[in-house]
Amino acid sequence: MKWTPGGVSQNVEDRRGEGGGGGFRGFGGGGMRLGLGGIVVLLVLSLIFKQNLFQLLDPNAAGGAMPSSGGGPVQSSASEDTLVRFVSFVLDSAQSMWAQTVPSLGAEYREAHLVLFRDGVESACGFAETATGPFYCPGDHKVYIDLGFYQELKDRFGAPGDFAQAYVLAHEIGHHVQWLLGTEEQVRRAQRSRAGRENELSVRLELQADCYAGVWAHEADREGILEVGDIDEGLNAAAAVGDDRLQRMSTGHVNPDSFTHGSSAERVAWFRRGYTSGRPDDCDTFSGSIDR
Repeated sequence: MKWTPGGVSQNVEDRRGEGGGGGFRGFGGGGMRLGLGGIVVLLVLSLIFKQNLFQLLDPNAAGGAMPSSGGGPVQSSASEDTLVRFVSFVLDSAQSMWAQTVPSLGAEYREAHLVLFRDGVESACGFAETATGPFYCPGDHKVYIDLGFYQELKDRFGAPGDFAQAYVLAHEIGHHVQWLLGTEEQVRRAQRSRAGRENELSVRLELQADCYAGVWAHEADREGILEVGDIDEGLNAAAAVGDDRLQRMSTGHVNPDSFTHGSSAERVAWFRRGYTSGRPDDCDTFSGSIDR
């Protein structure tokens, strides 16, 4: 991507200096002990279901472990400082586009905040550890990410590149747009009233966020921010976090009925649809088949 490192966005909350608390005790300490293979399985399942499954290993965590608030200074390397500036750039770019677009969709745009953390973080949606992966919390309208996830995205999931990183953040901002438009609440209500369709509705919500990420990519390309190969990085990242691929990595089997985010092919298709069109109206994943 063509981007010029600048300052940190005013919408970034840096909590990396706070203690994570509620720590995972897989090696030594109390609770159940896991080998490396077990840790990988829990990591992948936590990413699939966006729930902190590691806390199940700690018998004292049944009520939801709370992080201690260290509030100390942030220790950050030069490479991590660059990454903070990069996510700031992507955050501001995506929100600038949506601030111009959302009013035409019938809502007022309110900026989301991006919370950076290490190990664990408390949000209005509960306590989450790094293994949960990046997530958007509609309770406080914030995106949460441990920057270490990007190394996992590259090394474990085979999705390197700065635009792969940008795709992850743009997807979460897509969830913020869904909250602003009332889509997120409509889906939650439907999930409560339509037994047996909870996972299907979750998949449709996630695929729309992928499509919205593609809409931002379209605008970024129009502005000359993208370089050759960037879209391929985004498509590769979308495929890397498909439910079928993650399930195959963790268990060796695929169960479509348990999908919550969509298959690799579906995630790629909807990101590409948003990128090709550049129109949020073309991101309707709730009408008809999602295999489009």
